[in-house]
Amino acid sequence: MRSLVLGGARSGKSAHAEGLVPEDGAVVYVATGRRDPSDSEWDERIAEHVARRPAAWRTVEAPDPEGLRRVLGEASAEDHVLVDDLATWLTGVLDDAGAWERDPAALEVVAGHCDALVAAVSACAGRVVLVSAEVGLGVVPGTRSGRLFRDELGSLNARLAEVCDEVLLLIAGCPLRVR
Repeated sequence: MRSLVLGGARSGKSAHAEGLVPEDGAVVYVATGRRDPSDSEWDERIAEHVARRPAAWRTVEAPDPEGLRRVLGEASAEDHVLVDDLATWLTGVLDDAGAWERDPAALEVVAGHCDALVAAVSACAGRVVLVSAEVGLGVVPGTRSGRLFRDELGSLNARLAEVCDEVLLLIAGCPLRVR
């Protein structure tokens, strides 16, 4: 079973996704956000997420594309893999590739990582729950990098939705089943 949980900022998507996996089961929580020692507010957000997780869950920090694919590939049929979230993962991929200026070679690198992620999700033997930001409901971003991010994440979300068994959209904490 593969689930994609989408929502806007502070929509409740992470908490809802956490409720889709067992509190006492074999859960691998994949944190994709990169830590920044100079950003205490980000550290506080991470701490809130950590405090919410059951002690039985194993957390893997995998902000890099290979780390996330490795966790998905190593999952057994009994495992539950919760990935939170794909927007921060993609930001790191865009950063690492130097793609913010839309360099064609850099965008090819990003596309390759996204292709590999979709394949890894599709092939994962365990239960997968993916959390991602829904970026298609707002205005067109006013910056080049904002438009790039919206386009790339929107495309990745659509491709992942194709390989997921269920797609949920969270609005004000309320889940809507898309599929």
